[in-house]
Amino acid sequence: MRILAGRFKGQRIITKKNLPYRPTKSLVRKSIFDRLNPFNFSLVLDLFSGSGIFGFEAASRGADHITFVEKNSKAIDLIKKNSQNKNNNIIFSYYNADAFKFLKSCNNFDLIFADPPYDNENLEILINSCLSKLSVDGKFILETSTKHSFNNSVKQVKFGESQINIWNN
Repeated sequence: MRILAGRFKGQRIITKKNLPYRPTKSLVRKSIFDRLNPFNFSLVLDLFSGSGIFGFEAASRGADHITFVEKNSKAIDLIKKNSQNKNNNIIFSYYNADAFKFLKSCNNFDLIFADPPYDNENLEILINSCLSKLSVDGKFILETSTKHSFNNSVKQVKFGESQINIWNN
């Protein structure tokens, strides 16, 4: 998997097939970041980070501080390894934690991306928690299966079985 654009364009992100994550496809990532252009987000939260590709894309496009939250310790170790060659004055924070617990005690973010397991039954709680942690003019992006529908979503974009839901603050 490679970073699509920005200062780290083309850099490879190491992934492992035996880890329990579903990386966001490059077509979906491109669509998301096209909608975020111009990219003016300094503090970025990557929830249910998995491979960390969303956070690395944000860092590549100019974010100053990326916070990765991932419950799987092997995945967070791999995110740390992948961030080693991407310093350029970027602050990376790593939390091997449950996303819902993390959201109870964190500060606000300019951009929050969440890609929970598609069978997650707590999406409304996740949405409300994330919306409460957005900075002024912040955005929250939630990747779900197309089975989910949210009335208060500003924008929904479908990609096969995946759906991107975008809220503005």
